[in-house]
Amino acid sequence: MYNNSAKYSKLIKDEAIRLGFLDCGISKAEFLEEEAPRLEKWLNNNHHGEMKYMENYFDKRLDPRLLVDGAKSVISLSLNYYTEDKQVDPNAPKISKYAYGQDYHTVIKDKLKELIFFIEENIGEVSGRAFVDSAPVLDRAWAKRSGIGWIGKNSNLISKTDGSFFFLAELIVDLELNYDHPFETDYCGTCTRCLDACPTDAIVAPQVVDGTKCISYLTIELKNEIPNQFKDKMSNWMFGCDICQDVCPWNRFSKVHSEDAFKPANGLLDLTK
Repeated sequence: MYNNSAKYSKLIKDEAIRLGFLDCGISKAEFLEEEAPRLEKWLNNNHHGEMKYMENYFDKRLDPRLLVDGAKSVISLSLNYYTEDKQVDPNAPKISKYAYGQDYHTVIKDKLKELIFFIEENIGEVSGRAFVDSAPVLDRAWAKRSGIGWIGKNSNLISKTDGSFFFLAELIVDLELNYDHPFETDYCGTCTRCLDACPTDAIVAPQVVDGTKCISYLTIELKNEIPNQFKDKMSNWMFGCDICQDVCPWNRFSKVHSEDAFKPANGLLDLTK
């Protein structure tokens, strides 16, 4: 049984990598003061559109201690989904890479359950919750605080070594751990490829996406008919969109994932128009 936070942290990170996670960083569970005005402004500008759930639990989105009693640490994890597989017919309805395989929520939750079990077996009883894009947690803010990467102009989290084609998840626990340094440097520089490439001009400012214009929103979240102003700008996307990531220079460092569950479903790459 280890007895200090540095050793606990190393144990957790090593096990996370063994389970297949791309990266693991740890930050202190506290109020996200810097993100509060940004989130409020984004909501006030109605950039969330019909995603009304984003208006709920405003305080909990900014403070993990309101989600988990006694929370002390946020363990941020990334899981690679990048693939070089492509749909055969360039004119077929396009699907975002992240949706090629099985439901990532299930895949990641299973890994997080294993990680919690490992913590309890090797460190001791722990109280906490796992989060995979299904609760009021600001994934990218915590990943940045945990040192995994910076938030790019397309609002995706970007890693210098792995690009941005990865999922984010968290374990919020009542365990005191060693905290990583936040990722402070913005390596986007003067590049504007993502802003220039977006066919609907959804990236209205660096790090600000108007969801009501985003193709991912229009093909997934929007329950009504796609507005006429966007119908000729969809670039054949049927589910999601990868344009702002595909053009990002940092994704030249993306490596093909090794997760069997994310292999393309049978027949998906052979879709025709």
